[in-house]
Amino acid sequence: MVVTTGFRPDFSFLRELRIDIDPTVEAPPSLAPLIDPNFHSCGTVPPHGVEELKHPEKNFFIVGSKSYGRAPTFLMKTGYEQIRSVVAEIAGDHVAARQVQLVLPETGVCSADPGGKSSSACCGGPAAETVDACCVADAAAKVEGKSGCGCGCGPAAEVPVRLTESA
Repeated sequence: MVVTTGFRPDFSFLRELRIDIDPTVEAPPSLAPLIDPNFHSCGTVPPHGVEELKHPEKNFFIVGSKSYGRAPTFLMKTGYEQIRSVVAEIAGDHVAARQVQLVLPETGVCSADPGGKSSSACCGGPAAETVDACCVADAAAKVEGKSGCGCGCGPAAEVPVRLTESA
């Protein structure tokens, strides 16, 4: 079954299954601390697979963006790796299921530069060198009198922004 509506998971149809969900992030308890947006952006989430996705119900897994519950840090490549790992587990290849093969690049889109300037593309590309901003969107927001764009690349960023991966 594939459920692709909304962003926050609806667990009501799973009432008869034994699932374990973190109350804050609404993800499996082993995955929740790895994806919590208060501590991680999409570039800092460690690779994970079947071990972090399992529930008490045998051979039941929630994968893809629904596995991230309320966390907005999901990337499509992460979902592909989750599915590969879970399929290997269900097929009986327990070794392959635990060999997480995901390598995510740390780009300006996914991670914040502690110095406040991102060297790679973030929110429309890097800002001009002569501007005190981390990206184009940050520079535009400052021109409009705001403290910044909030994309996570500068000190003014306070609200996590849902970022998606293209291709």
